[in-house]
Amino acid sequence: MTLKQQLKLTVALSTPAILAQLSSIIMQYIDASMVGSLGANDSASIGLVSTTMWLLGGLLSAAAMGFTVQVAHLIGANKSNDARSVLRQSIVSCLVFSAILTIVGVAISCELPHWLGGNDAICHNATVYFLILAIFLPFLEVEMVAGGMLRSSGNMKVPGMLNILMCVLDVVFNFFLIFPTREIMVMGHAINIPGMGLGVKGAALGTVLAEVVTCALMLYFLIYRSRELKLAGTSGSFKPTKNCLNKAYRISLPIALQSVMMCGAYIAATVIVAPLGSVALAAHSFAITAESLCYMPGYGFSEAATTLVGQSTGAGRRDLCKRFAHITVIIGVASMTLLGLLMYAFAPQMMALMSPVQDIVELGAQCLRIEAWAEPLYGAAIVCYGVMVGAGDTLVPSLMNLGSMWIVRITLASILVTSMGLPGVWTAMCIELCVRGTIFLIRLWSGQWSKKISLSNS
Repeated sequence: MTLKQQLKLTVALSTPAILAQLSSIIMQYIDASMVGSLGANDSASIGLVSTTMWLLGGLLSAAAMGFTVQVAHLIGANKSNDARSVLRQSIVSCLVFSAILTIVGVAISCELPHWLGGNDAICHNATVYFLILAIFLPFLEVEMVAGGMLRSSGNMKVPGMLNILMCVLDVVFNFFLIFPTREIMVMGHAINIPGMGLGVKGAALGTVLAEVVTCALMLYFLIYRSRELKLAGTSGSFKPTKNCLNKAYRISLPIALQSVMMCGAYIAATVIVAPLGSVALAAHSFAITAESLCYMPGYGFSEAATTLVGQSTGAGRRDLCKRFAHITVIIGVASMTLLGLLMYAFAPQMMALMSPVQDIVELGAQCLRIEAWAEPLYGAAIVCYGVMVGAGDTLVPSLMNLGSMWIVRITLASILVTSMGLPGVWTAMCIELCVRGTIFLIRLWSGQWSKKISLSNS
């Protein structure tokens, strides 16, 4: 392939993922503004348990990744029947795993907000929100598996469109579930809008209903419409085999351990922030949502990198792997640099979209301007990780993420919070992301990750 063809393919695969990320972030902004309008306590109740939901979601994603990377390699090697076999086994395996996580989530839901240092004003709503999301984890897992399989086959468009739909549905459901029946004025006419007035509970129900619909549609496209992976009209066993599970285990375990430790660090950060009060906790949660606009292209190019490098690995093309790695990283860093500049300039406006409370807006904007300095190297870390996962190199990158997070971020945050408050926590985040991006670039340039390619084909 010529450089122009490689660039075209990279953009073609990453654009749907970026658009899906963009729609997701826009809907998160709307979602956050809906809950934010209820007050600081309701916002803080969701922010308190959100990091634990990231942990469960990260474990689900790791389980799915163990099978989707195998499928990408098999499709790259033109072994479609073997890829379908892995797909069948992944559905059963991941459903069992998600059911176990659901049981764990339900069991800890009552005590979790207290463990995280929440006060009595927010603990009840935090428990309700977490419990509802935990019950529906199997639907989220199947959606992740189906979307990952489609992306592994090179189909970025359908998962991207369906993720956009999920975000839209989330907002629509929230519109009717969060707020009570009310009147709104449209062109001078009063229109009665029905609503259930469920508040935080409505926000959780809106999210899981959107996940259920998206899960069903994602499965339909995978089973009936995917050229490479459709199961309709084919036969095969859904019983997981030892060989497939062992491969999935080797890929997933480092990612899962990383997810546990990384989200554990996010939870630790929440515990550090929680004593600062509801305003600080809400500002922290909203600022994280606002910052997600910046790393949107990073994750889009990361998904493209995983697919491109994964299929090139399956084809035994180490040279192509390296070229796609460099292309995706350069474009990802450039994109996040530009968005970091925009975030610095418009930080107050971004926060004002999510909360009418001026103290939250001012504190969150201060944190965003600190974080803006880290966006270029954060982009490098995100895309480099996607490159290395595609090559099957997951252990060392996971250890790099963990070491950076726990040794640099949490240590610095626990020190700086005492003198600087919430901005101190975000200063620690900025320093840590710069360190993480630097060590990922060093590993990319060293070529150590590409040594896994020959092992993947053996």
